[in-house]
Amino acid sequence: MSTESSPRPESSLPQNRELVLKVIPMPADCNANGDIFGGWVMAQVDLAGSVLPARHVRGRMATVAVNQFVFKQPVRVGDILSFFAHISRVGNTSITVQVEVFAERFSAQGQYVKVTEASLTYVAIDMEGRPRPIPKDAGSQPQS
Repeated sequence: MSTESSPRPESSLPQNRELVLKVIPMPADCNANGDIFGGWVMAQVDLAGSVLPARHVRGRMATVAVNQFVFKQPVRVGDILSFFAHISRVGNTSITVQVEVFAERFSAQGQYVKVTEASLTYVAIDMEGRPRPIPKDAGSQPQS
């Protein structure tokens, strides 16, 4: 495990983002340094990022780009990770989503630190895997 001191915890979680996923990493998800493997975090971010576009796309979609991915702090076994997302762009066939990941450290419940942020783009696809238009009324769907 990393012995780095944690940065000052965030005072609050994002209010203008939707909580789309919560997960606790386990020992099997560790890298050789004892922190959680970055690839595991990336996979969780991809899952979290797909939640909001699924409401708009109304069918199959695929991740086509990871526009930005920043690991700000290590993730540790037992952290409670909260994934918040919002849609930043809706195009004809694609949707770009921003995802922020906050950790509640195992030893400091109720205090949050941002550990990762990312921007991903998803594209609506048809049954043959070709891009297809996103329904025009998709943006008017209520978001809970």
